[in-house]
Amino acid sequence: MVRLILDTDIGTDVDDCLALALILTSPEFHLEGVTCVYGDVLLRSRMVRKLLNLRGRTTIPVFAGVSQPLLGLTPVYWAGHEGVGLLDEADHALAPEADHAVDYLVHTVMNNPGEIHVAAIGPLTNIALALKREPCMAQALAGLTIMGGACRGYETLHINHVEHNMRCDPEAAHIVFSSGAPISLVPLDVTLQTRIRPADVERIRAASTPFHSAIADQVDRYPPFRSRGFTYLHDPLAVATILAPDLVVWRALRVDVETGGRLTTGMTLMREPTDAAPANARVALSVDAARFEEWFLARVASNKTL
Repeated sequence: MVRLILDTDIGTDVDDCLALALILTSPEFHLEGVTCVYGDVLLRSRMVRKLLNLRGRTTIPVFAGVSQPLLGLTPVYWAGHEGVGLLDEADHALAPEADHAVDYLVHTVMNNPGEIHVAAIGPLTNIALALKREPCMAQALAGLTIMGGACRGYETLHINHVEHNMRCDPEAAHIVFSSGAPISLVPLDVTLQTRIRPADVERIRAASTPFHSAIADQVDRYPPFRSRGFTYLHDPLAVATILAPDLVVWRALRVDVETGGRLTTGMTLMREPTDAAPANARVALSVDAARFEEWFLARVASNKTL
């Protein structure tokens, strides 16, 4: 059993929703709580609460966290249809817990040393502030799995050199990668190899529960999915590696985050470790995409109740 906290910027991009669905359909996870980060964190917390309720997991706590980047140097990116098709008028009453997400992270990890794994699938502001408030939290974590960054080898020069989660708060990312936490990083190079397609969505919908219908509908509504006929499984792959690390090939690397570049702010510099710059993360460099996609669907499309 993996005791897990999910830190998420759930919204229009459906991969956060799919990552939460994977957690809620995987019996190996004990979801301790969910923390929301970046932008309208109250709306994000309502989205999480609604999905938990649809799954019958009404006792899992949800916390609103930091809404702005750490230094406030980068405007919050906010576009799309956050919550449309999932939330209705009655859901305005859904509210997060009274405690702040950062307080919850520190309290839970420090009271359970070596037992709590955190999956961070949004900008790293909540995680950075928790680590600044309690530096010993880095050593108390069982693991910190992050979706973000880009390694960009010769064959992936076409992808963005600055990935979204890092771009949104590069200063927070710098703090996290400098903390000494046991980081597993699943970057854009690898997640872009994984997809969910219309037939997969219908397989989820065929489970015929309100929860599965909501998940399928959120994928259908995602504009890139509608325009190109698929979308990427960025966050679900990161979550999956916690349970099935052999889905990807790992390598211990040194990861630094650029905070002052004219063109490269938020870029992740990944390189072979040295004595002067030792490894600070294990990084996924390749994935068995077909195996992962089936593994993911077999869980999320199941209508078994955990």
